[in-house]
Order: sequence, then structure tokens, then C-alpha cells
Amino acid sequence: MEGLRTHLTQPEGFVLLTTYLTLTWMYDLLPSSYYSFEGSIQWSRVFLCLAIQDALQYITHRLEHVVSPKLYQKSHKPHHVFTNPRIFDAFNGSVTDTVLMILIPLFCTANIVRDCNVWTYMSFGSMYANWLVLIHSEYVMPWDGIFTKLGFGTSRDHHVHGDLLGVIMAVEVGGLL
Repeated sequence: MEGLRTHLTQPEGFVLLTTYLTLTWMYDLLPSSYYSFEGSIQWSRVFLCLAIQDALQYITHRLEHVVSPKLYQKSHKPHHVFTNPRIFDAFNGSVTDTVLMILIPLFCTANIVRDCNVWTYMSFGSMYANWLVLIHSEYVMPWDGIFTKLGFGTSRDHHVHGDLLGVIMAVEVGGLL
């Protein structure tokens, strides 16, 4: 119960994401097609959004690690206190990290894939949010083997990232990469 309560009350998680979704919706900051209730889920667009979001999140994640130690300390390092993350640690980090790794890529994705309807956007958002939670899980999921073969991230990948962080940062800070 503690994990769920913490997960739902993290300001850098649901509070910030709900604020983003409300402001982009209420102030028409998304492409006009995102406000259309016409049609059904456009699955090809959902998967394109997932791929673009993942690529943009990867880029911002790498930048957080290498742009400057000060940026890393303020943004992403709080997320790495979880050396063995639990499923409820997905949205636990910092406001800066959430803005850089989730909200900016989310906004960019919507403006790159400009022809989604509301059903497609909601499907993409639901799948993306759940994937973020699941890759932080302490459990092996039944589909992890398939995801690994397809190149999709799994909780094991995220845990290995955490385990290798000290080595990666030592190499990057040392200027070897």
C-alpha cells in the first residue's frame, strides 16, 4: 500500500503529468487532430508515437548523463537512488527529470506525429505510461523474452542500466566516450 500511495502522490509523476495534459488540452497546444473524436484507434500511429517518444527519451536521458555533472545532479541522479527499483518507483525522481525526459519528448512527439485523433493519443499515452511503470518493476514479465528479441526495453534492461551507472559515468566523466 505504501508503494502505491507514494507512486500516486509524487509531484514529478502524476501531478506534473496531469498539469501538462490539462494545459496542453485546455489551451489547444496540440495539433488540431488530437482533439478529434472521429474514427477509431490508429494503431500504426500509436506505435510510431511510442517509437518516437522512446527515441527522444533515450536522447534526453543520454544528454542528462553527459551534458554537465550539475545538470545530472539536479535532474536524473535522484532517480538513481533506486538501485533496485520497484514497480512504484517509475515516476519518482525530480521535476527537472520529468520535464526533460517525459514532458518535452511527449510534446515533441505530438508535434512530429501530427495526425493522431484523441483515441490514438489516449492509447499511446496509456501504453507509454504503463511501459514506464513496468520497466521499473522488480518482476520478470511473461513477455520480456519477446520484448528483448524485438529490441523493446524490459525491467531487466533498466536494472542493468542502474547497475552499470557507476562504470558508465566514470568512463563518460573521464572523457573516454
